[in-house]
Amino acid sequence: MDPKGQARKTKKGDEGKGIELLEEIQEQIGETRVEVEGLDMKPLAEVLGQAEKAYAAYMDAERQVARIYKENEQRVTAAYRTAEQQANDTYEDSTRQAFKIRDKATARSLNVYEEAEQQAKEAYKNAKDESEKAGEEAIAQASKIRDEMLSKAWKLREDTVGQAWAIYSKITR
Repeated sequence: MDPKGQARKTKKGDEGKGIELLEEIQEQIGETRVEVEGLDMKPLAEVLGQAEKAYAAYMDAERQVARIYKENEQRVTAAYRTAEQQANDTYEDSTRQAFKIRDKATARSLNVYEEAEQQAKEAYKNAKDESEKAGEEAIAQASKIRDEMLSKAWKLREDTVGQAWAIYSKITR
């Protein structure tokens, strides 16, 4: 008789069959205790009861571990989303500042243009080119920073989730 098999049957709702089987076994052995080399053997019902309790405790622990790993994955995902939002906010702020810089440079260029038409045309062109370049560089820098932050956050998330699932898979084997 396999105690684990009996425990599984009891867990699946076949308690009546399990009790009948237990009574049948007890009748067969006459509810006598067998002594082997001076040691008392525990009754089968007690051993089966212990096996059922141990299996139930194991299943409960496994459910708790799965729940904890799922919660951990959710926390890691939330942290990634926070990092992603921060990266996007930084990108937007940098872009706004770049546009302000460009706008100020353009305004300065217009003032110079009014003072001296020829000098203003050249100064305007140079200032506009520089401001666009500065704006493009600032935008490119902000984009690069955002991409790096997203990449780091994603890698951290992947590493953490990977480690968590590796540990979980070792535990559940």
